[in-house]
Amino acid sequence: MRGTVGAEKVSDAVLLVARVLLVLVFVIFGWKKLIGFGGTVAYFSHSGVPLPFLAAVIAVMTEFFAGIAIALGLFTRPLALLMALYTLGTALLGHKFWTLAGTARLENEINFLKNVGLIGGFLLLYLSGAGRYSLDDKIDAL
Repeated sequence: MRGTVGAEKVSDAVLLVARVLLVLVFVIFGWKKLIGFGGTVAYFSHSGVPLPFLAAVIAVMTEFFAGIAIALGLFTRPLALLMALYTLGTALLGHKFWTLAGTARLENEINFLKNVGLIGGFLLLYLSGAGRYSLDDKIDAL
């Protein structure tokens, strides 16, 4: 019995670390998109992203705000699904390696596959939930 309690504490701590590491890149780049919003819209326009202003709003809301919420363990399961879908969309829109050649193809293929790995992490987080060290747990306890 005692070993189980210790294992649960370790699992909860690992879930906390995993949540933070999983969203770290999103929070950092979402913040950059937020503080340079005009540049983000211009970049999206130049890159051919459909509805660049709306896409920039969605990117900031998802990357920065949903990323912070997941790090805190707030609405973790639904936001993990949202992040998985968002990451799939960014992989398909932003890393079309199959249309490229040479170094550009390799770089985009790597980034595409990193996104696929992140999707896997978000799906695991959806299944596991946020763990004890989360706002979700505190809310459930009320």
